[in-house]
Parts: sequence; structure tokens; C-alpha cells
Amino acid sequence: MTELLNDSQWQLPTFELYEFAPRRTDYCVCIPIINEGERIRRELADLMQHKIADHADILILDGGSTDGSTAHDYLRSQNVRTLLVKTGKGKLSAQLRMGYAYALRQGYEGIVTIDGNDKDNVDAIPAFIQTMREGWDMVQGSRFVPGGKAINTPLSRMVAIKLIHAPLISFGARFPYTDTTNGYRGYSRRLLLDPRVQPFRDVFETYELLAYMSVRAPQLKFKTKEIPVTRAYPPSGKTPTKIKGFKGNAKLIGILLDVVRGKYNP
Repeated sequence: MTELLNDSQWQLPTFELYEFAPRRTDYCVCIPIINEGERIRRELADLMQHKIADHADILILDGGSTDGSTAHDYLRSQNVRTLLVKTGKGKLSAQLRMGYAYALRQGYEGIVTIDGNDKDNVDAIPAFIQTMREGWDMVQGSRFVPGGKAINTPLSRMVAIKLIHAPLISFGARFPYTDTTNGYRGYSRRLLLDPRVQPFRDVFETYELLAYMSVRAPQLKFKTKEIPVTRAYPPSGKTPTKIKGFKGNAKLIGILLDVVRGKYNP
């Protein structure tokens, strides 16, 4: 892409940028992490095994990890193109704003986002890219559509998705989503740059941006589609999630209600 971006008003957290290789593809994979340790190492190994770097450049969006998982020599060895380290305020949505802004400025045609906790099947990434190449703008990964798999999903999470999260998001979007908590998704360049969307605002700090994009894209008649993915939780032990306890879940529900009533619309 050679167009001039109207990015002077973008609100982004401060961050450090480390580029290990030039841009090689039209699409990129953004992986937000913070202290994922062995989980992100397993995921990067899976990306290597499936040769995902042949399809999309890999970008790590780090929230400030201190566990050594973002050592530069190691990331280079795993075909990571760029590491962005957030130094300013904000959590997940701030990391995503940081990464998406970089990706758009680099000229990528679309972005695939996948969590860095090794719950998702990375071999679906080419399907996200192909779907965007076919003209879809918002591509949501779903473990609940035909071909998808939900493995060891905690009962409380399953109930929350099916009875609260998906119905609320679907109502606001006027689109029948099945797996709205899933961060495995793709966005087209035209969606992210549409002036009616404006994702680069400080109002998006924690989990707001994920819910907002799910609702806003169908509202504006952008082509939206769910595709099958696999999401596997560990069979035992600690559940890899950043949403914890009553307070965390209550805050998430509050965000959903704000999104549905249009609080974050430009």
C-alpha cells in the first residue's frame, strides 16, 4: 500500500520497537502477550512447524513481559519479524492498538490476531488470510461452528459465552455470532481505516476493542463471517486466561453493555 495514512490523531501507548526482518507478506499475525512463558514458546514452535511465516509476518505485541520469553535472539530464531513492547498505560486493547497501528503503517492488507497462550490451532491462520483475500473484513474464529472444536472448555466459560456474551454481542451487531470471547480473528485494512470505526482511541484500554470491533463491523455492513477453529484448554491445572474472578467478569459484562449501547462509537 502506498496511500498516505491520516494517522496524526491516532492515540497510541508509548512503546519500544524492534524490527528483526523486513516486511515479506501482505498479511501479518499479531500475538499479544504478557509473561506467557512456555505457552508462547510452544505457540511459536507451532508457527514454525506449520510454516506460517510463509503466509504472514509474525508480530509480537508485548505488554511488558519479564519472564525472558521475548529475548531478541530467540524471537529471531522463531521467524518473528517485529517485537513491539508497550511502555505506556493500558492493557490488552492498548497492545492491540499499538500493533494494529504499526501493521497499517507498514502497509499490510489484513491482520490476524491470535492469543499468545497456546490455546488456538495456528494452522487455521492461512484460512483467515484466504477469507480476507476473498473480500471478508471481519473474520471471527469459532469453536462452535461446523468444523470447529471446543476442547476442555471450562463449564463456567461455556455458560458465559452461550448465555451472556454471544447473545449480547449478536444483539448489538445484528449478526449471529457463536464465539464472541475468542480473540482469534482477522480484520481487513479497509475496516480498520474506516473513519466510522476509529479503533485508535484511548477509550480502548482493556477488553473494549475486541467487543467493539465485533459489533461495529456488522453494524456498518462490513462483510463478517465466522470460520472454524480449535480452542483447547489444558485438561487440568490453571486455566490460561487474563479474566479472573467476579470482579473481572463483572467488568467484562459492563464493557459488553457499553458496546451494545454505542458508548464507543465515534
